[in-house]
Amino acid sequence: MDERRIFIGSFFVFFAAVYLVKLLQIQVFDINYQRKAESNIIDKITEYPSRGMILDRNGEVIVRNRPVFDLMVIPKELKIKDTTSFCEFFKIDLEFAREKLLQAKRYSQVQPSIFLKQLSIEDFAKIQDRLADYPGIYTSERTIRDYPGRSLANSMGYVKEVDKKFLESEEGKAYRQGDLVGKSGLERYYEKQLRGERGVSFVVRNVKGVKKGKFRDGEFDTLPQIGSNLITGIDLELQKYGEKLMVNKKGAVIAIDPSTGEILSIISAPDYDPNLLTGEGKKSSQNFVDLARDPNKPLFNRAIQATYPPGSTFKTVMALVGLHDHALDSSTTFFTCDKSLVGCHGHPSPLNVYGSLQHSCNPFYLKALRKIINQGRSKVEKEDTRIGLEAWKNQMLQFGLGKKLGVDLPFESKGIIPSPEYYDKNYYIKNWRLSNVYSIGIGQGEVLLTPLQLANQAVCIANQGWYIPPHLVKAIGDSTLVFEKQKINIEKEYFDYVSRAMGNIYTASMSKIPGLTVCGKTGTAQNPHGEDHSVFMAFSPRINPKIAIAVYVENAGFGGSWAAPVASLMIEQYINNEISQGRKWIETRVLNGNFMDVQ
Repeated sequence: MDERRIFIGSFFVFFAAVYLVKLLQIQVFDINYQRKAESNIIDKITEYPSRGMILDRNGEVIVRNRPVFDLMVIPKELKIKDTTSFCEFFKIDLEFAREKLLQAKRYSQVQPSIFLKQLSIEDFAKIQDRLADYPGIYTSERTIRDYPGRSLANSMGYVKEVDKKFLESEEGKAYRQGDLVGKSGLERYYEKQLRGERGVSFVVRNVKGVKKGKFRDGEFDTLPQIGSNLITGIDLELQKYGEKLMVNKKGAVIAIDPSTGEILSIISAPDYDPNLLTGEGKKSSQNFVDLARDPNKPLFNRAIQATYPPGSTFKTVMALVGLHDHALDSSTTFFTCDKSLVGCHGHPSPLNVYGSLQHSCNPFYLKALRKIINQGRSKVEKEDTRIGLEAWKNQMLQFGLGKKLGVDLPFESKGIIPSPEYYDKNYYIKNWRLSNVYSIGIGQGEVLLTPLQLANQAVCIANQGWYIPPHLVKAIGDSTLVFEKQKINIEKEYFDYVSRAMGNIYTASMSKIPGLTVCGKTGTAQNPHGEDHSVFMAFSPRINPKIAIAVYVENAGFGGSWAAPVASLMIEQYINNEISQGRKWIETRVLNGNFMDVQ
């Protein structure tokens, strides 16, 4: 054992001696090395990667990168002969210069840190030739985000330079001072794929600060790895058109390709210019504060975060569940439209399921709710209601209602499909009965959906019983993403029946498009705080549908008046690439509509 220890110890002593001799040779006897060390300085420069770009389905750029220049400072090397001229040259005040230099010294006397951030190409060109007059100051090029079309602000998101709190967190361990991180939207959700990897280079400068080239011809350099591009399903032209239609309105629009689940358009109104949150830190931070304080909440992504009553659009899934459970059939009628239960439109009576959807009969679906819930599963009425309501809730979950759909955006809301436990906990009447919660049968009361969920509901009907989870990104770089089809346990014949009724509705005349069948359903979402919201969901055409859509226009009243025209214009633009001459007046009316001041 002792011999082994002696051998191992001798082994390490030998190699330590070899290392010391080599070091002595370099530092004491190698005159050439000494001269280089005395006359040159080696800078370690972080090479920031370009974030991946974000593209639409046709290769159009939604988010790209713009080059900027940071001025770096190494305090130990900095020589300022005239402080006043120094400040004038860099267009900064004396107090700012002192503070930045103090911060740099605290960070390191010999390592570079940022002195001035994000100079544009134009600003950098003005000072480039005179930088040699200020030893210790040099430049580092990197990129910031740029949004050439100012579309999709909420869904694309924004990036921000990491702060001390983030760097100290578990998530921040892979980041360093000066790095950018996605804070919302796709920028946050796909941060790992977009950010890339930093590189490093070693540059030799002489004592005057003039670059002499790569240290050892770049032997120790590593190249930055560019982030992956995201290819989305967005149709940028459709998106821009929808954004124009929603100017001076509050609400949301979601359009989906039913066959793939790809989101064609996602609009949250009002929006903002995403370029406001790029650029120099203080300015973008103040812009963020201003947007956060805006009472119209432009930073709030209504398309996936807001929850609204679906109104009469909910009658479509009520009909499907009732038909599947055999609580209803195609010949089911309720002899009178009993307006003592709830208000309704003037229409013929009696109505079957088909007619109830065409005319959007409210009393029909209050009575249908009882038939769906109370099917005699228990002899005790209250228990029968609890069992039936639980079964009803589970049917709704199949459509993606009352749960997160898993869209590739952060902060998605799940909405509410009430269960017996929900009423036990939240309802103001302790011993509630079905008669207390009737309004859920017509999409009011406790039922709340996101616009995304309502659009997906349209997809389910368009596909006659299945959907692919809605998503923005369809490929990362060269890798196509794969999504699993979700099936609904309701017979195809019932979907066909309901979609035929939706193709012949009487409550949305402005949704009709010459030569196209639009299967739609209007809704009016009750708003306890003011004017009701206008709601519409649709898909087109009925056979081999190409687009499904949901529209909410806040405080705009009846669904056929405003939400339906917005949806139909987007459908027509997407399928026909133009608005027909006979519908131009509808387009003009929508473009001129203003509900920003309506409460």
